[in-house]
Amino acid sequence: MKRATTFMVEKASTNGGYVWSYLPDMSRRWGEIEATPNMIWVQPPGTATMGHLFLDAYHATGDDYYYQAAEAVAGALIRGQHRSGGWHYFIDFGGPAATRHWYETIGKNAWRMEEFQHYADNSTFDDMGTSEAAQFLLRIYLEKQDPKYRPALEKAVNFVLDSQYPAGGWPQRWPFDPNYPGYQSYITFNDEVAAENVKFLLMAYQHLGDTRVLDAITRGMNVYLLTQQAAPQAGWALQYTLDLKPAAARTYEPNALHTASTADNVEQLMNFYRMTGDGRFLARIPEALDWLDSVRLAEGQGQGSRRFPTFIEIGTNKPVYVHRRGSNVVNGTYYWDYSPEATLGHYSAFRSIDVPRLRRDYEALKALPVAEATRDSPLLAANAKPLPRFFVSGGMVGSDLNAGSVTATPRDLIRSLNSQGWWPTPLKATSNPYKGDGSPTPAPGDFRSTHVGDETDTSPYTTDHPVTGISTATYMANMVKLMGALRPER
Repeated sequence: MKRATTFMVEKASTNGGYVWSYLPDMSRRWGEIEATPNMIWVQPPGTATMGHLFLDAYHATGDDYYYQAAEAVAGALIRGQHRSGGWHYFIDFGGPAATRHWYETIGKNAWRMEEFQHYADNSTFDDMGTSEAAQFLLRIYLEKQDPKYRPALEKAVNFVLDSQYPAGGWPQRWPFDPNYPGYQSYITFNDEVAAENVKFLLMAYQHLGDTRVLDAITRGMNVYLLTQQAAPQAGWALQYTLDLKPAAARTYEPNALHTASTADNVEQLMNFYRMTGDGRFLARIPEALDWLDSVRLAEGQGQGSRRFPTFIEIGTNKPVYVHRRGSNVVNGTYYWDYSPEATLGHYSAFRSIDVPRLRRDYEALKALPVAEATRDSPLLAANAKPLPRFFVSGGMVGSDLNAGSVTATPRDLIRSLNSQGWWPTPLKATSNPYKGDGSPTPAPGDFRSTHVGDETDTSPYTTDHPVTGISTATYMANMVKLMGALRPER
């Protein structure tokens, strides 16, 4: 564990931060998309995840080296914290000109990565980057009550409060940048934006005693009630306009209801009931579950266990399917229709949802006396429970195409750590190097269901011929496995 961590800290980090993967000679590196040597990635499983892992290892071993590594992560995140108080997907220590150049080259030509095609001078709640970074700063502050972390932590709390709408939801990005598409301002459920912000504010209330957040927490929970659609389509969309109407976002996210978000929101409503005892959070769950049952595909349709279409047309209750034509961001187009043939490879057209389990959970929760259901509520409990001592699990994936579960034994992991101190990992995720803007004429080939288009598309994709490299996700998953062997009670 110490040898592997020493390599990551002394060889892989940039100013205390990390990306997702590296070639052994460090000639190329990637977050969700290719990064420059001056960049670190905030989006999980990135820099803040590494900080959590270091604190986990500190708790498992008592070795102060891991705490120092966590402090370096905190320093990187504070240095890269946006003036608004949140964080972007990445931090570029090369400065604004270098960031703009990256957007004008690599970002601009990543066909399917629309969130990276436009520079924006703001912070994002997307993919839990801001939430995880804020939680990590809270955690390292509480570890030793070190006052040097308090200003950045307060700034993060204020960012979540200031960016919330009166109705209770949060935009995808804030403050708004006119250079970015308009959907940045929509109330967003995608990637658990609202749920993660409520979670962080609860932590701030419990562990900082900040009562300012209570109203924001209440409104953050209530927005779920305000945005649930009327029966018989009692589900949710990924995002909403400020007048609470479902809206489209990226060009492969049409204005439609979203089955997976509906299932996630049902789970959140049950969590909110456990926190408040407020029956409103349970009242319309049966309607949502009935709607999910109504759109389940017949036997033999879908993809294996994925029997729920991702998107459902508002009004007709018909599945809609997203497709694309062309070969790169210049000549390519996304569109939707009612055909399940040749759907996107990078954004699944079908979802696996366990509606019977959700019904059982709902019925069991409804049957409990309110006092029992809310017994462990972070809002109602007299004393706040301490933060968990271990935050990182071995199965963290996020959007990292190299991440996966660890099947090796601790003995095998010890033996497979190479002489330099890193675990050789087949980098399944790669990308085409930037070589200029795409042609307006489509290249030959069928790119409808691939992760990447022609050779000018800088989007990440999985390859059948991976090179061996360094993966932070592998490092973290292996460390979790070794900590489990060191401290079985973990």
